[in-house]
Amino acid sequence: MRHARRRIVRRVARLAAVGGLLVGGAMVGQAAMADEAPPAVGDARTTAGPAGQAGTALAARLGTDRTAGNWVDADGRPVVAVTDRDTAAAVRAAGAEAKMVPHSMSELRSATAKLRSAPRVPGTAWMVDYRSNEVVVQGDRTVSAADWSRLTRVADGIGGFVRMERTAGTFTPRLNGALPILSTGGRCSAGFNVTDGSRDFVLTAGHCGPDGTVWFADAGGTRRIGQTVNGSFPGGDFSLVQYASGRAGDGADVVALGNGSGVRITGAADPSVGQRVFRSGSTSGLRDGRVTGLDATVNYPEGTVTGLIQTDVCAEPGDSGGPLFSEGIALGVTSGGSGDCTTGGTTFFQPVTKALQALGVKLIVSGQAGSGAGAAPSGPPMQNAIAPGAASPGSSAPVTGGTEGTALLSRLTDSRNAGPGLLVVAGSLVALVATRYIRVEQDRKAYRRHYSATWG
Repeated sequence: MRHARRRIVRRVARLAAVGGLLVGGAMVGQAAMADEAPPAVGDARTTAGPAGQAGTALAARLGTDRTAGNWVDADGRPVVAVTDRDTAAAVRAAGAEAKMVPHSMSELRSATAKLRSAPRVPGTAWMVDYRSNEVVVQGDRTVSAADWSRLTRVADGIGGFVRMERTAGTFTPRLNGALPILSTGGRCSAGFNVTDGSRDFVLTAGHCGPDGTVWFADAGGTRRIGQTVNGSFPGGDFSLVQYASGRAGDGADVVALGNGSGVRITGAADPSVGQRVFRSGSTSGLRDGRVTGLDATVNYPEGTVTGLIQTDVCAEPGDSGGPLFSEGIALGVTSGGSGDCTTGGTTFFQPVTKALQALGVKLIVSGQAGSGAGAAPSGPPMQNAIAPGAASPGSSAPVTGGTEGTALLSRLTDSRNAGPGLLVVAGSLVALVATRYIRVEQDRKAYRRHYSATWG
């Protein structure tokens, strides 16, 4: 019996040592990989930054009666739609490309105003397509033939520059980055960490829950994140979740991408049409696409939301509230859309700059993360503009803060665990050598006893 117990103890010690080697090796290996930049999604170039902001400033200076929006082309050059040759000459003199169009921005906005004044039809959305110089009205599969016919008559009365399109799927908020936050109403994604100077909050989508909604980091409701204290939906789609502890903690400037990796946020800005952007959500992870329209209106079943960013980035239920960004610049939070990440679709985002202004808070950016009152506000759009070149989500960083209760795997893959991982490996090796030495000594003593008993 005594020998059996010894054998069991030795086996347990060896198994523990081998387990330590595996865990330590995983900590070291994954920590090394966590320091590498996340792979680029596709081969494209960013089309925002100085070019997009310069085009926006130029169109604003020339006025809405002479221009009809701006965008950036595939080469990153600003393009301004103009209605006359004199304005075209002024655009070219400023270093941008001019495109002649028949309808001014004033006409296009007048058309969207008439659409808003018509009887509301849930399941519809519209935006100004700068490139085609049209107002595009979309209707999802829930819109009846009779409602679509009535809305088409309204469009026909406005003019031939209103284009009607039916789209697959359903326009819905994506309630179910980007880390998951859960309440009794469903699951959403955390957007960006913000502060009012004394308290820290999570900026997320307004449709995720009304004031008073309590949020948790786990399905069991044991790790409380905080409570919704302010927001807007419908009309806008943004809200603030105040941290229960009052502070966002370390890593508050990092957006999660999955597998323990993230991107540092360094500022906030408004996107440009044609810009390549990235979205992160707790359901579908990191996805990319391009901005296809601005100031979009969506008639969700729950109400109408205006002033949204329209993109061809996919999203799925549970991604609501997740961050939209590019090159480390915060752009928006996920509102809703149609389709999914298998077939593709359209997704709308609440501009982050408008949400910050309406809520009276400031983005917690790199350098001030977790500093509460020291968090600096986002600079003006031109200062935070995205530089031209190869587009990427931004500067990589491990996910060390955010919502409480980070998964064990995320902790193990933290790059700061390389040192502890090496210690675990070393300790496990020592344990293996020790168990082997003890076994040899015990076998030697047992042989001596047997020899003495045999030969006297």
